[in-house]
Amino acid sequence: MADTGKIDRALFESAVLPYLGADREDVAVGPQHGVDFGVLEVGSRAVVLATDPVSVLPELGFERAGRFALDIVLADVAVSGVAPTHLTVSLSLPPSLGDEELAALWRAMHDRAAELGVSVASGHTARYDGVEFPWVGAATALGVGETASVVRPDGARPGDAIVVTTGPGAETAGLFASLFGAQLGLPAGTVATAAERLEETGAVRDAATAAGAGRVTAMHDATEGGIQGGLVEMAEGAGVRFDVDRGAVPEAPGVAAVCDALDVDPWQVTSAGTLLVTVASDDAGDVVAALRERGTRAAVVGAVSDGEGVYVDGGRVEHPGSDPSWAAFRELADSVE
Repeated sequence: MADTGKIDRALFESAVLPYLGADREDVAVGPQHGVDFGVLEVGSRAVVLATDPVSVLPELGFERAGRFALDIVLADVAVSGVAPTHLTVSLSLPPSLGDEELAALWRAMHDRAAELGVSVASGHTARYDGVEFPWVGAATALGVGETASVVRPDGARPGDAIVVTTGPGAETAGLFASLFGAQLGLPAGTVATAAERLEETGAVRDAATAAGAGRVTAMHDATEGGIQGGLVEMAEGAGVRFDVDRGAVPEAPGVAAVCDALDVDPWQVTSAGTLLVTVASDDAGDVVAALRERGTRAAVVGAVSDGEGVYVDGGRVEHPGSDPSWAAFRELADSVE
């Protein structure tokens, strides 16, 4: 059986990348492994777009689940430096979902979109036999802005500073504490603190804040593979070396305890809402200050230089491959069935 989660680089480059339909000149950034978004150039305007699965976890309550699902979808456009403006949503729902639950889910997604200035432009909503939560469809987010505003994913340059927000493992800790708190064997207070991390998974406002505060050269949302995987993808894409000080990276309360209970490395697990940012070194302080002003943990954690690879405290780290949180989720989900 194949690993769950995103396919690896080798399979992507052999089975997907050579077969992308028509070759059109308006595709300025096309599909790339480890890259969050694509870009179409339409005259002097850029249309940034990204598609993600819609994951709805009823155990969170449909209002909270809807907000969380939309935050994940919108982040991949936000890291382009262009704010998401439009959304299409396709929901394939199980027949067991009642009308009131569906309405609560959709209203929560609407509320989050309206908060962020995003308009739903099209969609499809239906119930189908054989569908099960949490994977209940897909959505495409779009951002329309100036071409010059786009922050390319491969833009890190020697001399840049590296900024990390929120900290490693926050999403994983928040989800597991919310869904499986009783199974973690941790004090109730620790579980409650970790569960609060789920409210930090939105990256749209943080990405806009960073892009507006300094000369940002690249941004990445630390989802599958965590901050370790994301840093490797950014360094590989730009053909540069990252040196990172582990002790400088922000740490969110409750994360270490939950990750220890799960026996996973917080640097290698999904952490939606954690941004990895490279920025001109002279502007790094301004970017960190602007993020902290809006209540987001942020710090300069390293530097970009000529070379290749990611080095943490002097030792090279590699992409973790599959995200270890998937196996932990399956194990705990099976234990409560």
